Amino acid sequence: MPFSSQFLPTDDDRMTAEPAALEAHLARRRYGRFTLTDAIRPGWPLEVVPRAGYRHDTFVDAQGDRLPALVAAVTSENLFDTFLDVLEPIGDVCDVILETAHDRPQGGHVDLIRHGIERTVLESVLWEFDDVLLDDGCTGIAVMHPERPLEVQFDAHKLLVVYAPDTTPFERVLRTRGVPADDSIRFLFQAEHVHASHTRFARRFEELAARLAAE
Repeated sequence: MPFSSQFLPTDDDRMTAEPAALEAHLARRRYGRFTLTDAIRPGWPLEVVPRAGYRHDTFVDAQGDRLPALVAAVTSENLFDTFLDVLEPIGDVCDVILETAHDRPQGGHVDLIRHGIERTVLESVLWEFDDVLLDDGCTGIAVMHPERPLEVQFDAHKLLVVYAPDTTPFERVLRTRGVPADDSIRFLFQAEHVHASHTRFARRFEELAARLAAE
């Protein structure tokens, strides 16, 4: 998987390293028992060591209202299955937002929306596109309850993010999947990091959006 220079930090010389050392660093997927997907790598030098765990957080909207949140890192072997399991508390029908940063060399992203899809149908489609969801550093997805403030994000950093008034059902899923609670955990997005993508993933994303009728 090529790590395109367009995703390398350009305003911080901490990524500077000898080419051979940087190549070996970017090729490394496993840190102890934790395995990264091909979508992301920690920056140079290694400021955050990837590991499994989830922490509690809080989302504050523009009006100052607060909503409990969870942020979770899951080893790649279990990540996709855990994502699907975490969707269950949302219910039988959901809204979906697909996020892509393809063709956005200056940053930013585009959102495509599908309203009112059955969760079982959504999961069936996502199984066909697990490659782009797991290994494309330009793709993210959010699944939401149509009426209640419940949302699960599987973001471009390949983290799971949950927003819910009561996070207990989601925490239960994470613990069942062997993801420990750890409010001291740090995630890759909190330090220099590198996203990876490929032109074939841009095509796969378009296919996924078409299958979901997201626009």
